[in-house]
Amino acid sequence: MIESWRWYGPDLDALSLPEIAQTGASGIVTALHEIAYGEIWPREAVAARRAQLEKAGFHWKVVESLPIHERIKRGEGDLGPLFANYRQSMANLAAEGVTTICYNFMPVLDWTRTDLAHPLPRGGSCLRFEAYRMAAFEIHMLGREAAEDAYDAPTRARAASWFQSASEGERDALLQAIMAGLPGAFDRYDIAGLRQQIALYDGIGPDEIRRNFKRFLDEVIPAAEDLGLRFAVHPDDPPRDILGLPRVVSDAEDIAWILTAHDSPANGLTLCTGSLGANPANDLPAIARRFADSIHFAHLRNVVKDADGSFEEAAHLEGDTDMVAVIAVLLEEEARRRALGRGDAAIPFRPDHGHVLLDDVDRAAFPGYPLIGRMRGLAELRGVIAALRAQGRADV
Repeated sequence: MIESWRWYGPDLDALSLPEIAQTGASGIVTALHEIAYGEIWPREAVAARRAQLEKAGFHWKVVESLPIHERIKRGEGDLGPLFANYRQSMANLAAEGVTTICYNFMPVLDWTRTDLAHPLPRGGSCLRFEAYRMAAFEIHMLGREAAEDAYDAPTRARAASWFQSASEGERDALLQAIMAGLPGAFDRYDIAGLRQQIALYDGIGPDEIRRNFKRFLDEVIPAAEDLGLRFAVHPDDPPRDILGLPRVVSDAEDIAWILTAHDSPANGLTLCTGSLGANPANDLPAIARRFADSIHFAHLRNVVKDADGSFEEAAHLEGDTDMVAVIAVLLEEEARRRALGRGDAAIPFRPDHGHVLLDDVDRAAFPGYPLIGRMRGLAELRGVIAALRAQGRADV
């Protein structure tokens, strides 16, 4: 398995490449966040980022993400130019040695949390999704029609109580936490702006999203095959509809649909144990085993779930997901690929959404992406991998 580290680039990330080098990771997972959605990533810009990483001693094999324009997700207007731009960006990435594109098809928002600094019992903080606070946001702050139908009576009652007692600062902090799920340097919305974005999806349900998703795959996967690229869809986070927007990458059956919508080795999965792990019905070792041959990239993190649908980021080996079992499946899949003589047998992975610990508090890192918390996670995952190999549970 290839130890990797997500980096937002020299203009956005609080961490420097020399600092990241001390974690032991060999690969950087990054993107050109400064380029607007739908625009071509120039080969010169891709080459400059690659050269910067290589000079610091890293390789760049995985892009996270090459964003999909919202109009493609909505199936809106003449999409030919957007698809052409996307394919040209793919070609420019492939020409500079990138092999894997991690992407998602979540409307408007990526990951969603209600608290960016939830205190931990022994110090530090984590990301948390609190069901009643999300309900308060949707019902009382956003005023979304039909939002009450998405929550049970106890959750609605707690939401109303919180909203009535919350200060303006607390309500603004909730909005900012939810907006933090927008990637990179993308503009954040106020309440009016978010309502406007959601309204653009009026009348678009799961069937329409899947139809638009399939069109995207049909437009890009043949090009990926020609370029030697592999696509790896990231699951919904959390794995449920958010703000009334349909999400279609939340469980095993969703993944199966995507992989068969355009049947190709280039059409694959980013196994995110945290995103999928927030759904109590998802068995992560079973999902990893079922789709092992389609896993092109992995995000390894853990969550602890509550009965009301709330969850928070756990230490990598302490949550509800059996991380040892998941890693064992990935190692077995790598061994299978090596036995077939595949040159791309190794699966890149990265520790995801670490806790804010110690000196992390004083850094202005992206939420979920501190230095020490992720380094702790990487060290723990590295230990699991070493132990499994030593026990002979993977053919190395």
